[in-house]
Amino acid sequence: MLISLHSIRILLSVALAFLSFSASYAAYPDKPVKVIIGFPAGGPLDAHIRLLSDRFQTAFGQPLIVDYKPGAGGAVGAQFVAQSPPDGYTVLLANTGTMVINPAIYTKSPYDTLKDFQPIARTAQQPLAFIVNNDVPVQTLKEFIAYAKSHPGKLNYGSAGNGGISHLVPEMLKNETGIFMVHIPFKGSAPAFTDLIAGHVQFMAESVPQAANYAKMGKVRALAVTSAKRNPALPNTPTVLETGVANLEVVGFYGILAPKGVPPEVVNKLSQAFKETLDSPEIQKKMIDQGADPAYLNAEQFSKFLATEMPRWAKAVKQAGAKLD
Repeated sequence: MLISLHSIRILLSVALAFLSFSASYAAYPDKPVKVIIGFPAGGPLDAHIRLLSDRFQTAFGQPLIVDYKPGAGGAVGAQFVAQSPPDGYTVLLANTGTMVINPAIYTKSPYDTLKDFQPIARTAQQPLAFIVNNDVPVQTLKEFIAYAKSHPGKLNYGSAGNGGISHLVPEMLKNETGIFMVHIPFKGSAPAFTDLIAGHVQFMAESVPQAANYAKMGKVRALAVTSAKRNPALPNTPTVLETGVANLEVVGFYGILAPKGVPPEVVNKLSQAFKETLDSPEIQKKMIDQGADPAYLNAEQFSKFLATEMPRWAKAVKQAGAKLD
């Protein structure tokens, strides 16, 4: 069978394009990777990625550059990454709220976690701590519940933004105990902590590493943690279940996601670099001391994990009666 010169040229063009494409990804990574965080600097996600960054660079061969795009409980940053080129050079570091609560709590979410992202790695799990400012005259969660009931509508709680876990978990506590508090959303944990310490809000539910840091400095008082067991970072703080005032167990998580369509070899390189980072005994010790669990999942495992978490949190949102337009 004769092949025309035109057909040969087409075949050569396709072959060259394929070789060029393969070579470009064989060279990956040849520049830094930008990590988008949907909250302001100084929050728990920021502290988490900075803890990992040096070890990650050693494993990956390129540094991580952190960029902050705060707003809408992390949704602004998530939407930016979902619309970025799927080349492995722009990824999202997200928390439970951004990944699985926002799609359930917002009537019109600007992204679909399972359809718009390629999960790369889960990097941590961690409970929350219920904390109050030092002016609130209570020492235990039981005393706080009683205080809230005797001051209906006069207590405020701060969160890192509408729709996040620090918004939903206090709503779950309200639903469990029958107390009433007014929600004050902030653009991230850092400004929320500033107002908590200043006394403008009385209560917060925040990830243990961040909460423990302020509690150890004496700036806030930790009343309970939301895990099944006590946390090493707050060993003298009881679990919510221990207090007997609420049936509440919540563990949040952090993870890395890329835009949908990132080539499998790029996904694997990124995921493996995070595995090597989290396998480091030094990194593990630092995370555990801060109150987090270095709970790595690879891309496939993380995808399955998110698929099971989505309906679980959608149910929690419905039970708490939390909905945002």
